[in-house]
Amino acid sequence: MAYADLYKSGYLLRIKLAPAASSCGVRGIWQGVDAEYLKISVTTVAEKGKANKELIKLLAKLLKIPAAKISIISGMTDHLKKIYVEIPQTKENEQKIANLNLEKA
Repeated sequence: MAYADLYKSGYLLRIKLAPAASSCGVRGIWQGVDAEYLKISVTTVAEKGKANKELIKLLAKLLKIPAAKISIISGMTDHLKKIYVEIPQTKENEQKIANLNLEKA
């Protein structure tokens, strides 16, 4: 799970967001200078937080959790984001996070 770390009482995800794409979904792993990021595309444009909202909605759907449990910690106006997922640190949830790069929306 190179794109995720334990954080507070949940997980911290590193996401590279590609807005205004032809479809929504996980596109694999992107190697940044400092760390690996989960590459995700959304169809909405990056204006007035629309792409961020769609990203949160997509992650909530993939993880099967309420969107209220997901928040952007940094990168509100950047394509590289840190996302806090407030779910218990269990083996089952760790597996969900680890399998995100295999998901199709």
